[in-house]
Amino acid sequence: MRAMILAAGRGERMQPLTDKLPKPLLPVAGKPLIVHHIERLVAAGIRELVINHSHLGGMIEAQLDKGTAWGVDIRYSPERTALETGGGIFHALSLLGSEPFLVINGDVWCEIDFSSLQLPKGELAHLVLVPNPDHHRQGDFLLRQGRVAQGDGGRLTFSGVGVYHPRLFESCKASAFPLAPLLRQAIGKGLVTGERFTGLWVDVGTPERLAQLAQRFQPENRS
Repeated sequence: MRAMILAAGRGERMQPLTDKLPKPLLPVAGKPLIVHHIERLVAAGIRELVINHSHLGGMIEAQLDKGTAWGVDIRYSPERTALETGGGIFHALSLLGSEPFLVINGDVWCEIDFSSLQLPKGELAHLVLVPNPDHHRQGDFLLRQGRVAQGDGGRLTFSGVGVYHPRLFESCKASAFPLAPLLRQAIGKGLVTGERFTGLWVDVGTPERLAQLAQRFQPENRS
């Protein structure tokens, strides 16, 4: 399976940290956030990676190069202007191939075991859902017997980690567009499975949450 790390966001909520550094390169425990993803992907046996970028994207390429330092093959999907989540994936489809692929939001930190993620035959997407964090108490989707559903009550939050079939994007056109409407359409057709992850997951969306994550790695807080 190939994997794509979404790294094209401007990171406006992270300003001023992202004024001179793209959000995926912000350091956590002594290494860039995106490197944590690469290392977990390597541990899962995934070696072919695609990374999109826009804001200060040249810095990402300069830092990671072709991925040789981690034993991976990185291909880049540059965007002149950020294409949002859905548009960014669609723009990179030629690099991702015709089989299901894993996508990870570059601005989350997690301990999800990527090697366990699969897309069941005939489905369009498989999502990893997590308990609602304090900043997103309303949640996104329901999980019912291994299937993602929409509705009220018992909602979970989409982690930003999912496995997608290229057919999910077959009706799309080159433009900037979010991923969520595509997922909701597929959910409405009963073509999205999911699982709940209860381990460590952090949406690193603000300087405060980045600082809280960094605090977890202080020697006195390690278990």
